Amino acid sequence: MYEKQIPEPWLRGLLTELPAVPRAVFHALQLAAEDIERWCRPLTDEQMNQRPAQLAPIAFHLRHVARSIDRLLTYAEGAKLNDRQIAELEGEMSPGATQKELFKELYAAMTESAMRIRKLAGANLEAKRTVGRNKLPSTLGGLLVHIADHTQRHVGQVITTAKIVRAQSS
Repeated sequence: MYEKQIPEPWLRGLLTELPAVPRAVFHALQLAAEDIERWCRPLTDEQMNQRPAQLAPIAFHLRHVARSIDRLLTYAEGAKLNDRQIAELEGEMSPGATQKELFKELYAAMTESAMRIRKLAGANLEAKRTVGRNKLPSTLGGLLVHIADHTQRHVGQVITTAKIVRAQSS
C-alpha cells in the first residue's frame, strides 16, 4: 500500500515572510532534521558510533552538522571563531557519544541557527565575508547557501551509514 507522505519543507508554503535565500536555508535545515530523525532515531548508541568499512560514524556527522552550522554562521556574521568552536571542531570524531547527547546538541544548534539566520535575513547577500584562518573570500549569501549544501551533504552520508549499520544488524 502507498504510504502518504507530507511534502518536503520547501513545498509546504511556510516562512513566506523571509527572502528566498534564508528561506531555502531554513527549508534545508528542516529537511535535514526530519531525515536525521527518520534514519537515526531507531539506532542504538552503539550503532551511532559504528564505523562500517571505516566510514565516519553517524555520531561524527551529527556533531559536525551542528558545529559547522555554528562556525559558518559565525563567519556569516562577520566574526572569527572563538576558542570553544575551535576545541569542538577537534572533538567531532570522539567515540562514545549517546544518541540522546547527539540529538540534544543537534536540535540546540538548529534552534540557535534559526534565530541567527532570521537576524541575517534582511542583510545584503553580496556583503563580503571571509572564511577560516586564511580568510578565504566569500559573501553572506555564499555562506548561507553553503550551510544548506554542507548540511545536506552530511545528511546523505548519515542516511547511507544508517542503512549500512541497520543492514549489518539484521
